[in-house]
Amino acid sequence: MTAPVVFELAGDVAVLRMDDGKANALGPEMLDALDSAFDRAEKEARALVLTGRPGRFCAGFDLKHMMASPESARALVTRGADVLLRAYALPIPLVVACSGHALAGGALLVLTGDMRLGTLGEFKIGLNEVQIGMPLPILAIELARDRLDPRELSQATLLAKPYAPEAAVRAGYLDDALPEAEVMPRAIAEATRLSSLSQAAFAGSKRALRRATIAHIRDTLEANLREFGA
Repeated sequence: MTAPVVFELAGDVAVLRMDDGKANALGPEMLDALDSAFDRAEKEARALVLTGRPGRFCAGFDLKHMMASPESARALVTRGADVLLRAYALPIPLVVACSGHALAGGALLVLTGDMRLGTLGEFKIGLNEVQIGMPLPILAIELARDRLDPRELSQATLLAKPYAPEAAVRAGYLDDALPEAEVMPRAIAEATRLSSLSQAAFAGSKRALRRATIAHIRDTLEANLREFGA
């Protein structure tokens, strides 16, 4: 069976490609593979690019596990929060190349990027939990609050609005949206540029910028999941 995350190294830039042959759902195997790839990237690279399979960036938390039992859902969201917050706090620059649909936890994975590029096309990016009958965990609320345009926050969270790539730029999910053939070259170019930054200065500034959000999520996640019966 092919690994769900492929690691490539080009100079100082690591490229992580998620591809489980389906929708790149965040199940235990995908989360473990991402965590291991982040380990390697921190040791071997000065910046990294995270992308998915063509047309499918990430479908969010695996509903098979989310619907199995409250205990299964709680375990998956807790593990997912660890991996997503790790991505959000990586001490090296993270460029997300959103290759297609990014829903629910997939949209959160987009939001962890320091630079976020999207693929133009008939794709949807958004937090659709409320639409499918699931309350948003504090992880989603706070990452959205931190990264999205405040004018879009209620639409994007409470009203579960999905965004096409160009609209996702205006909402704050993406920094730019490009034709498919241009996304990865641009992502690698941006990661190469960012790799020249002082690692100590970047890591220290990122910790200061995101420390409060990360601490709040970690401090409240367990109680939040109990509140919603997850």
